[in-house]
Amino acid sequence: MINPNVPNFDFHGPSPVSMFLAFILLLAGGLIWFMTGWYGWIVIGVFLAILVGYGLKVANQWEKAVILRLGEFSHLAGPGVFFMIPIVDSVSNWVDHRTITTTFKAEQTLTKDTVPVDVDAVLFWTVVDAKKAALEVAQYKDAVFWAAQTALRDVIGRTNLAEMLSDRERIDRELKEVIDKRTEPWGVNVNAVEIRDVVLPPGLQDAMSREAQAERERRARIILGTAETEIAAKFAEAAKSYENNPVALHLRAMNILYEGIKEKGAMVIVPSSIVETMGLGTVSGLASLASTVNAPKE
Repeated sequence: MINPNVPNFDFHGPSPVSMFLAFILLLAGGLIWFMTGWYGWIVIGVFLAILVGYGLKVANQWEKAVILRLGEFSHLAGPGVFFMIPIVDSVSNWVDHRTITTTFKAEQTLTKDTVPVDVDAVLFWTVVDAKKAALEVAQYKDAVFWAAQTALRDVIGRTNLAEMLSDRERIDRELKEVIDKRTEPWGVNVNAVEIRDVVLPPGLQDAMSREAQAERERRARIILGTAETEIAAKFAEAAKSYENNPVALHLRAMNILYEGIKEKGAMVIVPSSIVETMGLGTVSGLASLASTVNAPKE
């Protein structure tokens, strides 16, 4: 994470190419002096070596140099080798055009429903205009960091806790729009903003856990009651079918009795009146039925 209390310094000393060319010029001047004896040539060689050594610069593939000439903006140079006039020209900034990642956070920030939260987020941004980044704002990296942090606090203050926990994608889009609007005058483009974590107070976490548990129990009771209602409705419908059809009722009772004996594997004793109504005979007949059902199959 960028530390806004520590200034950013970009230093590019003499490049290896410039030092090598300076050495070649010095060597050439020395050879001319050695071969001709002219002292003027060595003076010219030393001067040219110093001129090339301080005027020749190399910018990396991902960066550009902002050149000032006598304190005023002249042009952008790089990537690659470029030459600047010593004393007259100066490099004010080396601007990185790669995507930069900046982490930022908001601690103990109140949501719209007055809940204190800690939010961690990450910002992906790119410098698209090196001139604006160097001339329109001092220390553009720190400016982007502070703009992102203040925007995060503003968005949290306008959002309820439930929305922050359930609709992070919308908050990410809103953050991107707010930060991009603030950094556009600096030549900075915001690629994406992502909220990494939302930390709640421990007491609130316990309360939300109990609330969720109570909600799940309420839904379970509702589902159980709905099932009981549906079962009662089906029983009432079945009763209407059996009301004027005693044969069907007897067959149903026999099937229930048979299933009970089959599953339990034991004798079931029922009142004799029920047995007589079903036409099964006496209790001994019922026992015989049970033994027949439970007899091993050959």
